[in-house]
Amino acid sequence: MSTLTVNTWTMPAGRLGPDSPLPPIVSPRDQHAISKLAGYDDATRDRLAYGRVQGPLPYALQNDYDHDLQPREFTSVVLENEHLRAMFIPELGGRLWSLVHTPSGRELLSANPVFKPVNFAIRGAWFSGGVEWNIGTIGHCPFTCSPLFAGIVNLPGGGQALRMYEYERLRGTPFQVDAFLPHGSPVLFLRMRIVNPHDEDVPMYWWSNAAVPESPGTRLIVPADSAIRYGYSKDGLNSVPVPMLEGRDVSYPLNIDRSMDFFYNIPAGTPPWEVAMDSTGKGMVMASTDLLRGRKMFLWGNGAGGRHWQKFLSDGSVAYIETQAGLAPTQTEHVRMPAGTDWTWLEAYGLIEADPQRAHGDDWHDAIAAVQEKVDLLAPATTLADELEKARRWLDTPPSELIQTGSGWGALEEQRRARVGLPPASRPGTPFVGSSLGESQQPWLQLLDGDRFPERRPDSPPDGFVIGDDWRARLEAAVGRPATRDNWFGWLHLGVMRRHAGDTGGARDAWERSVVSAENAWALRNLAVLDGQSGDTDKAAARYARAVRLAPDCLQLQIEAGKAMIEAGQAHQWRSTIAGAAGHIREHGRLKLLQAEAALACGDLGACKELLLSGFRVEDLREGERSLSDLWFALQEKRLSAAEGLAIDDVLRERVRRDCPLPAHLDFRMSGA
Repeated sequence: MSTLTVNTWTMPAGRLGPDSPLPPIVSPRDQHAISKLAGYDDATRDRLAYGRVQGPLPYALQNDYDHDLQPREFTSVVLENEHLRAMFIPELGGRLWSLVHTPSGRELLSANPVFKPVNFAIRGAWFSGGVEWNIGTIGHCPFTCSPLFAGIVNLPGGGQALRMYEYERLRGTPFQVDAFLPHGSPVLFLRMRIVNPHDEDVPMYWWSNAAVPESPGTRLIVPADSAIRYGYSKDGLNSVPVPMLEGRDVSYPLNIDRSMDFFYNIPAGTPPWEVAMDSTGKGMVMASTDLLRGRKMFLWGNGAGGRHWQKFLSDGSVAYIETQAGLAPTQTEHVRMPAGTDWTWLEAYGLIEADPQRAHGDDWHDAIAAVQEKVDLLAPATTLADELEKARRWLDTPPSELIQTGSGWGALEEQRRARVGLPPASRPGTPFVGSSLGESQQPWLQLLDGDRFPERRPDSPPDGFVIGDDWRARLEAAVGRPATRDNWFGWLHLGVMRRHAGDTGGARDAWERSVVSAENAWALRNLAVLDGQSGDTDKAAARYARAVRLAPDCLQLQIEAGKAMIEAGQAHQWRSTIAGAAGHIREHGRLKLLQAEAALACGDLGACKELLLSGFRVEDLREGERSLSDLWFALQEKRLSAAEGLAIDDVLRERVRRDCPLPAHLDFRMSGA
């Protein structure tokens, strides 16, 4: 018997606040992107450069959250049969949170017992555990901490599937995730679909990332003899053999001392699968049809920084690695999705058991063969192909019931396309219902309906950023009319559009007109960003100070202002300013870090040390960021320099790293010392 039930799931959860009102007109560096392409051949450089985006726009950042864990109730959807129980949380990007083999009670995934947002995703907030679905561009998905549309689909012949879907705004592509668990099936099936509704090709990215338990005997087995390694360092991508590398068997994650990615080269014609197997020969298989050929292992490594990250992301009890499957060979590239195409594939997840002597033997090819035999019994390629073909019968069947609505951007796009004579972007099975339209879409609906862009109070935080030639032309026309030339809100949004389109001068003009129309913190901040990029740090700091006076309770603005004033050599002034800020601002972890940086810049070494040892949490620490460790070592360099009259040079830096050990709570280094 196979069932689908809608329940609730309660767990300790950090607060996730509203989206940032500051448009991401400068994007933080993605830790996984390869920015330096020198040394690669032309074909590889072209492949790696294809499809890069300037940043997350039109998405707003999700960077207001904390780790003050309180019980929170989430809607959950459970699929269950005789073998498996799968629990999804649609409001957290459709995350497959748990997959239990019911006869044994074994949890196959690393099911994080808490929800703790951290700064890993394209939009900022991300959390560890379960299986996530990543679409659009390099990095963790824009929806990872946002709700998807979720509904129940009645299947031909009986049974039900969970359908989750959304409109991906970077590429303008709807996508859907259909989860189903047939009676008697030893594996959970997920049928994925991406639709390119455009008349041109689009760059596409998809990776399904599964967190699985890491134990002393865990071995990652995949049918490959080589991989592309990325070590979170300046080395970039390197071709390496597996499993033996530099005298170590790197199929065992705990043999590696630092964070690392391995992208495996599965030979053509070999069905793609990947298994993280414990010492007893048990683990979770991640298999798929052939379109999803990429396979990867991510590991935190056995170093102090990686261990600390593992604790930071959970309640301290979780150790995991990730098995991942994607459309491209690596996560540093996109694939070309032809115009008007519709891609579908099937993924399968379940418990696999193999002979532990063979699976953990010294003969790598025999270990692969031992697991391949079990994969062929559990989820053979022919079965996956047959299930994918059978699932086409209900590919476009609309949900009989919507459990949850997603954003209103898909519905807005459908209205825009109808106005310009384009067919719908969505398919019948993924309706972007009008009830999903919310406050963020209202100004754009009014612009679409009457060539008018409504105005707001200048102290009202902006939201609902939009990009695209059609929308920009409409807004250009609206703010150009005599009656609306003083619309500060329209000029603010137009500046964002111009900046994204590469017209920095036009953006500056728009934001200056916004400030003249009505002094507002939001346009001042955007102008400050441009000033900083052009090298005028004094003007940037002055604009930030002015903006903060207008919006003192905006956390994100206070953080940016602090960074800008310290960079401009105004650490003394900023320390005085932040001392008078509201408590929730002053005590925020990122601002505590900035206070420590400002103290060091002012020569107040005692205050810097006291802050660093006080144990504050920088909850929005970026993956790969070394601010805490760098500040500790800089403090020690200045201390020794002052005490012994030494120049701060490479000799002193080496001595500091040898003789001044980094406190464990400050160590988030992913690539070693």
